[in-house]
Amino acid sequence: MAAMSGGVDSAVAAFLLKEKGYECKGVTLKLFENEDIGIFGERNCGSDEDINDAKKVCEKLGMEHEVLNLRDKFKKCVMDNFAEQYFCGLTPNPCIECNKHIKFTSILDAFQKDSFTHVATGHYCSIVFDEGSGRYLIKKAIDCSKDQTYVLYGLSQETLSRTLFPLGGMTKTEVREIAEEHGFINARKKDSQDICFIKDGNYRNFLEYHSGKALTEGDFILPNGTFVAKHKGVPCYTIGQRKGLGIAWEHPLYVISKDSESNTVIVGKEELLFTNRVIVEDVNFVAVSSLSSPMKATAKLRYHQSESECVIHPLENGKVLLEFDKPQRAVTPGQAAVFYDGEYVLGGGTITNAQRLRN
Repeated sequence: MAAMSGGVDSAVAAFLLKEKGYECKGVTLKLFENEDIGIFGERNCGSDEDINDAKKVCEKLGMEHEVLNLRDKFKKCVMDNFAEQYFCGLTPNPCIECNKHIKFTSILDAFQKDSFTHVATGHYCSIVFDEGSGRYLIKKAIDCSKDQTYVLYGLSQETLSRTLFPLGGMTKTEVREIAEEHGFINARKKDSQDICFIKDGNYRNFLEYHSGKALTEGDFILPNGTFVAKHKGVPCYTIGQRKGLGIAWEHPLYVISKDSESNTVIVGKEELLFTNRVIVEDVNFVAVSSLSSPMKATAKLRYHQSESECVIHPLENGKVLLEFDKPQRAVTPGQAAVFYDGEYVLGGGTITNAQRLRN
């Protein structure tokens, strides 16, 4: 089953599989309708236009094409979770939840009865089977600028054993050249940049529409409790944010933390944003089955962040402590921490706490 988003990457991934002799069928996921996200009369991910583009590529490749409606599951596992986490003062990554709960397992489950054994996507990474450990590993793409291992750490060994990533050894330029050479309708289609169910990055509009309740104003305060100004709602701000706060103060102020229970946003000097100890929960290990002793690794705490050297300390209840050699800026609860051993994903989990540096 070739997951076809309507974009160029999934189209070329399907083409490469056909070239290798795989029997392929294309499937496009219908994740939501416009009215589900408060958009009317405009294009979105999974729209009719995307579905038609995917269908045309499948026709060109001589593949059957099917649309799989997952609106209910996507709402529950991704959109509801996204809104809930934001209202709790966290900053979730919905792409990780979608990959973990929607894209791979849903496709495999839906078409297993038809004797399809694997799902393939246009993600930029590779899967390698390590005979020594008997585990499937996720390897970085050769095109570092497109590597997507960060959002795939949550995949289980069972899912990895039945997944193919044909683009791991290619650059984006090479992918577009193949698409143009074979006349794919989406050869020059722009890459999607924002979260698929949020129009123009407007989180506030989505949260209010999805929840049916307006965000409430609260207080910006300093770490010592001093009132600074009024804010527009806790979900409107992210850790490390400086611009758009609307605060005039004697020195620059940054969002240091958020407290949804008291509806306050704590602001302070930039030096308060740095930490070298991060607690991570709901950890999924990929390259190893578990961790029983401290291990040196590198880790990244945001999608487009560079990796930093650290030591992973195992804790109880599926948690780990990351201790970094160099302080990390603006560590954000709700985001993912993904750890690496060279070119391979060791595992990852959700950031729950960052211990700020003390003078």
